Amino acid sequence: MPLHVRGVVLPDDEVRDLWLVGDRVTTTPVAGATTVADGGFILPGLVDAHCHIGIARGGAPIGSVDEARRLARIDRDAGVLAIRDAGSPYPYPELDDDPDVPRLARAGRHVAPPKRYLRDIGIEVAAPDVPATVAEQARAGNGWVKLVGDWIERDAGDLAPAWDADTMRAAVDAAHAEGARVAVHTFSESAVEIMVRAGVDSVEHGTGLRPELVDEMARRGTALVPTMINIATFGDIAERAREKFPGYAKHMLALRDGFPAVVAAAYEAGVPIYVGTDAGGGIDHGLAAREMLLLRERAGMSTLDVLRAASWGARDWLGFPGLVEGGLADLVVYDADPRADLRVVQDPKRIVLRGRVVL
Repeated sequence: MPLHVRGVVLPDDEVRDLWLVGDRVTTTPVAGATTVADGGFILPGLVDAHCHIGIARGGAPIGSVDEARRLARIDRDAGVLAIRDAGSPYPYPELDDDPDVPRLARAGRHVAPPKRYLRDIGIEVAAPDVPATVAEQARAGNGWVKLVGDWIERDAGDLAPAWDADTMRAAVDAAHAEGARVAVHTFSESAVEIMVRAGVDSVEHGTGLRPELVDEMARRGTALVPTMINIATFGDIAERAREKFPGYAKHMLALRDGFPAVVAAAYEAGVPIYVGTDAGGGIDHGLAAREMLLLRERAGMSTLDVLRAASWGARDWLGFPGLVEGGLADLVVYDADPRADLRVVQDPKRIVLRGRVVL
């Protein structure tokens, strides 16, 4: 059944009528459409650009497609209508067109160095096998590959790059040859520089970014997904590691404490920034609004740019058209203007996904 909504459509800032016919948007009136929202402020559906519906709370792989669907619905009910799953140990391609879950941009499994990542999550491969494994995981996803760019090196007692620079460049080239974009997990200063110069498409976390590299990201158009909720957990990580790896613990705390300035510098330089929570494992689902507030309060992003990073800008980046003629019928309605008070995004009043009312 066709639906009708009316309200202030952002970012256009004008009162408009939209009709939702199946999974598409039109501005042409449709006879017999049911009005499901009249008044308020309408955003294209929110995006969590770093999320893991394939990882259960505590860090183990999920056990079923039903579990992935359940986790995705938590995000959906918070207004997140598109997810980039940045690495899943459990395959669930059948959810790509599931009407009950957000739209999915998926990586395959994380590609990680041997014995230097979370158990059972990534495919752990030595340097000679990285390009072929990346190509395989590009085909397992639907447009993205996830590389683990660094992790603790126990012999060194600190973070270290996963592989040498030549291997990382070959990994990026292999993904691009398959038509996939590359997201890289990286905390350290050395690994993020290698990966940005290797041509990755997005930096996940990016705590080790330095000013000159921020400028290079802006020049290349390399995106940053800061996951500030995740970085706030570095204190717990450091505490657990302090006795055995004191250097690593100190480093993690320094990265945490300097991170708001890192994100602020990236923002000022014009680096594309998108909202991602790193939900799955140690972070609960449904927290995109909290991440948005952190980007404004701690990194100094303007409210409008935070909304762009969580909605129309992120959707465009992932290839999910917004509320334009022929666009996708995903929207969230708020009673008050989120530009005036960003806290409004914590309380959606109407959610429509794929042309179907879910709230």
